[in-house]
Amino acid sequence: MEFRQQPEVRMRGPLMDPRDPGLLFEDTSAGGNRHKPSGVGKGPDVCPGQALLSDPMSNLALVYGSSLASHGKEMMDKNLDRFIPISKLKYYFAVDTVYVSKKLGLLVFPYMHDNWEVNYQQDTPVAPRFDINAPDLYIPVMGFITYILVAGLALGTQNRFSPEILGIQASSALVWLIIEVLAVLLSLYLVAVNTDLTTIDLVAFSGYKYVGMFLGVLAGLLFGRTGYYLSLLWCCVSIFVFTIRTMRLKILSEAAAEGRLVRGAKNQLRMYLTMAIAAAQPVFMYWLTFHLVR
Repeated sequence: MEFRQQPEVRMRGPLMDPRDPGLLFEDTSAGGNRHKPSGVGKGPDVCPGQALLSDPMSNLALVYGSSLASHGKEMMDKNLDRFIPISKLKYYFAVDTVYVSKKLGLLVFPYMHDNWEVNYQQDTPVAPRFDINAPDLYIPVMGFITYILVAGLALGTQNRFSPEILGIQASSALVWLIIEVLAVLLSLYLVAVNTDLTTIDLVAFSGYKYVGMFLGVLAGLLFGRTGYYLSLLWCCVSIFVFTIRTMRLKILSEAAAEGRLVRGAKNQLRMYLTMAIAAAQPVFMYWLTFHLVR
């Protein structure tokens, strides 16, 4: 049997270099001469984030989301300010060292003070640091905190201190303050008093008694029960006079504020209400402190 020799396969043309610039099409006849396409002529790599930002729909979604967030923040601030007037609270903390020292002296010794009217500027009361008669929340808050600290010290000297008892002391003082303010608001509504007193004003006036309370407890720690009773008695009389002279300008009529004879049943009720608010301060001062001194 004869085997025929395979004829030699001839190439149609010479083997061309793929890197030859004159080559129009890549020669795919030889499998080993395939090469990777170069990066010439291709644009720069685009990050996914840039591609997302360049999409018009993505930009529209971002704008809509930001506007929705700003609208939600505006609605939240509006509803929050309805229940907690944060913008008004800044007024009650606009105090300085001079105001605090003068107001503390007025709370302890109010007998020589003559002008009790609050100053106004374009129908708006001036900041407390410019008017000693303006109500503030700084002194009531600091007085409350100091009263709780002195109460804890008094309980510690009697070996009765515990976090639970101190918490009960603080919560009871706060609850009585809330009850007092709500009772005054209800009384003003029932008597139909047309006054510019706000709820924050009532909290401020009711909170001034904490100054006399911690002074009484501190005197009891230093000088015993005799010092406690003498100091508390002085502070109770002072806060009574302070409350009468302050609240009468807010509750009583203009004629009563000027010192003329009060006439009419409505003005009589307003006068009794003012006296009741002032008389309640010493009662709370004694009720919340007598058990701290032994």
